[in-house]
Amino acid sequence: MKKLTAVCLIAMLLTSGALAEGGSWGQINQSLEKGENWRRYVTEQTDFQLGALTPYPGSESLLIGSWGDYPSIDGSTVCVPLAMELARQWLDLSEEDLNGFVNFSTTPYAYDRLTFSKPNPMVTIPSRGVMMDDTHPVDIVLGTGPSADERKAAQDAGVNLVTVPICYDAFVFLVNSENPVENLSVQQIQDIYQGKIPDWGEVGGTAGLPIRAYQRPHGSGSQTAMEELVMKGLPLTAEENYVSDGMADLIAQVGNYDNAREALGYSYLYYVEGLYKSGDIRVLSVDGMAPTPDSLRSGAYPFTVYYYAVYREGSAAAERFVNWLVSDEGQRCVAQAGYIPLREVSADQPE
Repeated sequence: MKKLTAVCLIAMLLTSGALAEGGSWGQINQSLEKGENWRRYVTEQTDFQLGALTPYPGSESLLIGSWGDYPSIDGSTVCVPLAMELARQWLDLSEEDLNGFVNFSTTPYAYDRLTFSKPNPMVTIPSRGVMMDDTHPVDIVLGTGPSADERKAAQDAGVNLVTVPICYDAFVFLVNSENPVENLSVQQIQDIYQGKIPDWGEVGGTAGLPIRAYQRPHGSGSQTAMEELVMKGLPLTAEENYVSDGMADLIAQVGNYDNAREALGYSYLYYVEGLYKSGDIRVLSVDGMAPTPDSLRSGAYPFTVYYYAVYREGSAAAERFVNWLVSDEGQRCVAQAGYIPLREVSADQPE
């Protein structure tokens, strides 16, 4: 029954060109095609390739693809462009096919699939009529680190998750573009989200304008950062209608919903600059420090974060791929996708 459901789904995708609703694609409003100055850094496409294609029984047009040496990857919305760049480099997929091949389920679902060896059944190569093997478990999660709940779930399941930093980003706070506030201190942010500062006038904004402090659901990647990196265990208070289901929803609420001038929210810098742009929001400095590549690498920006490649300990194939990702060649691919690599790498291949 599971295979039949998957076949019906892939047939719909291949004939209509539609992307699966929900998941990460529902949180992106930008084209993610490669730029004019795109370069191929993987010159020997031999190590990580997909396996053989076999016809689906009873179908003349549908093929089932084996993962071969290329890992099955799921993850956080903010790492969709990275996964596209990796597949672009290694597999030479068309831009059209990348939208079907990189089909992330978002952070909590990706970690569930990784921990419990579940597949990502939504991965397709539309132009070739291919659905990738929907029994192969997710090998690697790209994205924000696992939450305390996700770490405990893995521990309870007897799984050790190996988390390897692959690039930098900034966890940032957002206000409406009409809000005059340009900076908040860490203490002010903590006090606002504990309900101790209810008015923008108390932090240099418009007196008498209430603060609507938006959050994300517990377990989402950005909420994990808020709870662990920013609040450090301090309790958050939130009214139910101030919890945004998706990152795109939060940006809309800060940018252009009714009462948006009152809103404060948070996200990741890469997301707001590259995946879901809105001219109606502004990124704040924190403790007088703007999130720049230099301030992230130095740690001067208070809420510097990593994105990780996470895999199950003992998975030699996944480990080999992640080791390549943190090599100079892999880091050039990271940089080309628009992320801040772990170290500065030249755009030119060494002689």
